[in-house]
Amino acid sequence: MANYEVTCIHKQDHNDPDKRITHLGGAGWKLTSSEVIWYIENNVHTYHTYVNGRRANIEVVDGPNGKYLRTDADARWTNNLLALPECR
Repeated sequence: MANYEVTCIHKQDHNDPDKRITHLGGAGWKLTSSEVIWYIENNVHTYHTYVNGRRANIEVVDGPNGKYLRTDADARWTNNLLALPECR
């Protein structure tokens, strides 16, 4: 199982916190959020962010509108994914 650092995200409207993240990326890779969810749930890969000197693991959450990704840093749910820049 490989662990990947997520360094960027893509949303349809990056400034709208209510829009879902559609893609995540890192050094040399970019995947849809659905692909990342599948990899995590099937124990193929793990993912994390490193924002403001803090590492946070990315986990799958089953929300009211379907599954989505969020980070867990020191057992506190944070929005580290939303703090990442737009993938190019």
